[in-house]
Amino acid sequence: MRKYLALIVLSVILFSCGEKQKPADIIVSGGTIYTMDTNSPTAEAVAVSGGKIIYVGTAADVQKYKGENTTMVDLQGQTMTPGFIESHGHMMGLGYNEMNLDLMDTKSWDEIVDRVKEAVGKAQPGEWIVGRGWHQDKWDKKPEKMVKGFQTHHKLSEVSPDNPVFLGHASGHAGFANAKAMQIAGVNQMSIEKMEKDLGEGGEIIRDELGNPTGLFNERAQGLIYNYIPENTEETDTKALELAMDACAREGITSFHDAGASRSDIALFQKFRAEDKMKTRLYVMVTGRDPELVYEWIRRGPLVDSTDFLTIRSIKLNCDGALGSRGAWLLEPYTDRDNWYGMPTLSMDTVLSVSKAALKSGFQVCSHAIGDRANREILDRYETAFNENPSLATNHRFRIEHAQHVHPQDIPRFGKLNVIAAMQAIHLSSDRPWAIDRLGEKRIVEETYVWQDLMKSGAMIINGTDVPVEPISPVASFYASVSRRTLQGEPEGGYEPNQKMTREQALRSYTLDAAYGAFQEEHLGSIEVGKTADFTIFSQDLMTVPEDQLLGTKISKTIVSGKIVYDAP
Repeated sequence: MRKYLALIVLSVILFSCGEKQKPADIIVSGGTIYTMDTNSPTAEAVAVSGGKIIYVGTAADVQKYKGENTTMVDLQGQTMTPGFIESHGHMMGLGYNEMNLDLMDTKSWDEIVDRVKEAVGKAQPGEWIVGRGWHQDKWDKKPEKMVKGFQTHHKLSEVSPDNPVFLGHASGHAGFANAKAMQIAGVNQMSIEKMEKDLGEGGEIIRDELGNPTGLFNERAQGLIYNYIPENTEETDTKALELAMDACAREGITSFHDAGASRSDIALFQKFRAEDKMKTRLYVMVTGRDPELVYEWIRRGPLVDSTDFLTIRSIKLNCDGALGSRGAWLLEPYTDRDNWYGMPTLSMDTVLSVSKAALKSGFQVCSHAIGDRANREILDRYETAFNENPSLATNHRFRIEHAQHVHPQDIPRFGKLNVIAAMQAIHLSSDRPWAIDRLGEKRIVEETYVWQDLMKSGAMIINGTDVPVEPISPVASFYASVSRRTLQGEPEGGYEPNQKMTREQALRSYTLDAAYGAFQEEHLGSIEVGKTADFTIFSQDLMTVPEDQLLGTKISKTIVSGKIVYDAP
């Protein structure tokens, strides 16, 4: 009997010693931890070793993982969630927005002209001035003269006679050029008609009543100016990517779905990965604007990094324009432009052929669609591809990016076809006050940003910002998700409040569901033992703070693979 008891005691000692021999690299405790694990929704403490979560539970029990070299993170009453995932953004656009003129906060055309004038004063004659972020429907004051809803170039050209200027619309679907830029590109009253004919469907150069170019280049017409802007260099690309990852860390973003990467972008991402310089996980969509690149990857097959720092298994197709530029493809005409339906920017035959090829090679297809006709046409092509390849379509996770305006007849099809709606709630805050002018009240109510209707159909919604179309702040997009108000808090009760997300739905859309949208839910998106240690720490509790205080939430720390990549001053 004594021998038996001695063995039990020895076993307990050895077991205890074994636990002590595996100290954690980092322990987080001292606040509310939302895990997104339905079995244990909250926790008091988390322990991490080797970049993986090894314990989730109580503050008392986590102490057994504490060693001499364990980093102890005291939340001091703050809140931690799984690392937030940006489900649709443009990584290089974010980086270059940090370097070029950022016009997102401008409130008038005069203010934009003043910023360009200031930039001209610092530039050499002939040097290009490039910026992005203006949106005419967000201005407090409109110019006296507008053509088809847009300003004309004359004021801009007066302050920049010797410097070509091109300013991208916030949506990225239009751009504005001054006279010098148009002169360099050969755009004038005599050349416009031929240029538009050469462009074919999907591009527009807006002209005044005399046939002169106003400076506005819509959709594919932007290329007429972009072709003359000096190409980015390896040095500027490297700086842009570094700045973008720093911005992600500041905003609590641990993973980023890059919505349309070029050949050079992908090469740069691979270089950063090989040099172990990734601060942010990248899930990459190959841009459909380069068909040769798309089919190279389809032949090659997906690249799935075991660490999830760089995954390439998705294709981005740009199928229509944006509502702000009236390029979104609609079933019925715009209410503020007679007989204008927007436009497709890609052949639907291409959507079908790429969808079929992608299914066979293990690639996900993510199609940009804002207008209700674009959404319908893409769902039609997806459905055809699925029906022709049923054995390959069981776990396709095809997505429609934006899905902003969906006809009521098409809403149930998202759930039926298991198509993910990759939406950006912040667009509601920015667009809804003026979108009613584009679509009218009936379409606004029945088909615009219909989050609850889509989820009730069985569809999954994943969240993001479309940065640099909007600032990358997940707090602002979370606020828009649950309030359906502008960032100024209007209107009381929110727009179409029956479509609001609950706070749990909004949190899932930025964490576990967003991970699912990239085939990564087994490793990311929740705080569970065995998963990767990606966390976002907020200054206050997103799930309980009063709605009117949500926007005051700050990012305190961002942790990627158990390493602190951002620590607020």
